[in-house]
Amino acid sequence: MLMSSRLRSLFAGVLALAACLFLLLNGGPTGAKPAGAVTLEAEGKLQWYRGNLHTHSLWSDGDDYPEMIALWYKERGYDFLCFTDHNILSDHEKWTDVEKNKGGRVAYDKLKERFPDGWVDERGEGEKLQVRLKKFAETAERLSEPGEFLLIQGEEISDRFEKFPIHLNATNLDEVIPPMKGESVYETIQNNVNAAVARRERTGRPLLIHLNHPNFGWGVTAEDLMRVRGENFFEVYNGHPGVRNSGDEAHASTERIWDIILTQRIAEFDLPLMYGLATDDGHSYHRIPSRASEPGRGWVMVLAETLTPEALIEAMEDGRFYASSGVELESVVSSTEGLDLRVKAEPGVSYKIEFLGTREGYDPTSEPVKDAEGNAIRATRRYSDDIGSGLKTVEGPAGEYRFSGDELYVRARVMSTKQQPNPSEPGEFERAWAQPVRGPAGRH
Repeated sequence: MLMSSRLRSLFAGVLALAACLFLLLNGGPTGAKPAGAVTLEAEGKLQWYRGNLHTHSLWSDGDDYPEMIALWYKERGYDFLCFTDHNILSDHEKWTDVEKNKGGRVAYDKLKERFPDGWVDERGEGEKLQVRLKKFAETAERLSEPGEFLLIQGEEISDRFEKFPIHLNATNLDEVIPPMKGESVYETIQNNVNAAVARRERTGRPLLIHLNHPNFGWGVTAEDLMRVRGENFFEVYNGHPGVRNSGDEAHASTERIWDIILTQRIAEFDLPLMYGLATDDGHSYHRIPSRASEPGRGWVMVLAETLTPEALIEAMEDGRFYASSGVELESVVSSTEGLDLRVKAEPGVSYKIEFLGTREGYDPTSEPVKDAEGNAIRATRRYSDDIGSGLKTVEGPAGEYRFSGDELYVRARVMSTKQQPNPSEPGEFERAWAQPVRGPAGRH
C-alpha cells in the first residue's frame, strides 16, 4: 500500500507537470485558438517593439541633452523613443547655459565624456559657457539605426483651462501645434485634437495624439474625455510621481476613469474604444533611482512588421499593442468568443490575470463628489460598481475569458508579485494592461 501511494503521487505529479507544459506551449487553458481569432504574437515579420512616447529634454523642462537621453533608452534595449517637449519642436537653433539649465555641470560633463569627438558645439567660457542643443534631425541621424532603434519627433501640447492643466502628446509631428484654448476642459481638449487631426489630414503624415496624465492637477475628468472625438488614446500609467495615477478619496484612479470612459463611449456616445498607454514622462536623468520623474517606468509594446513611425502608429490605431510597467506578454488573442492572454513568465514571479468589463443592463446612475461641506467638487463622478467590474480572475501566467453574451467590453490587467525597482508610487508591483475588446453587447 505504501508503494502504491507513492506511485499514485508520482503519477499525479507527472500529469500536473504535463498540464503546465501544455498550457505554456499552447497559449491558454484549452490550447486551441478560437475561430476568427486576432492573435498578437511575434511571428514571421511581426515583432514586438518596445518604446516610450513621452520624453522631455533640455529643449523644455528636462535636465539632459537629447542625445544623452536617446542613448539611455538605446542602451537599455528600447526600440523607439519619441521626444515630446512642451510646445516646441527641436527644429531650430537654440543654445543653453551650462551653469543655469536644469542639468547643470553634471549633464555637461556626461555629454562631453560620451561625445568627445567634436560633436558638442560650444561658445563662451566659465559661467557664460553655452552649448547648442542638437536639432531632432541631428540626433536622429547620429543615433537611429534602421530596424534597431528609432527616434520620433513629437510635442507635448501643453494647454490649460482656468487652473486645470490639459496636456496632449502628438507623435510623429513635423510642425508645432500651439495650444488652442477653449471655454471648458472638454472644449480645450477637443480644439487641440481638432488641430492635430487637421494637420494629419492636410499633410497625409501619420500622427498619433493621446491625452496625458488626466489626474495631473486633477485637470481632466472621465466626463471631459469620454466625449472627445478623434482621440482614442490616454495614459493609464504615467511614471511621473506627481500625476496621481491611483487618484485619492475624492478623485478616481486612471484605471477607474478608463472603465467609465469605455462604458460611456460604447453605450452612450457610439465612439471608438479608448486605448491605454504607459509612459515615462521623463524629466530627470542624473539620480536614478529617486523620487523624481525618471525613465524606465512605463512603456508600450507594439506588434508591427517594421520599425517605422508609419507602421507603429498603424499598429497602435488597430489596438495591436499593450502597456507595461514591467510585465511582458507573449500573446494576446481576441475573438468573437473571448480574450486570451499568455505572460512571458519570469522564474520566481507569480502572476494574476484580471478580466474587467461592463455588462449590458448596468446601473448607469452617478453622483457628484462632494466636499466636507456638501458642495460638489470638480472630479470624475461616482458610478455604480457595475462599471468596470471584475469578471474573472486567473492565478498563473495564462488565462482565458469567454463571453457570456452581455459584455459591452472586456479588458485584462496582469499583476505580478515582482516589485517595481523604481516605482512612481510607493509599493508598486510590475503590471501590464492589454487593450480592451468589444463584447457581444458592445458590437450592436
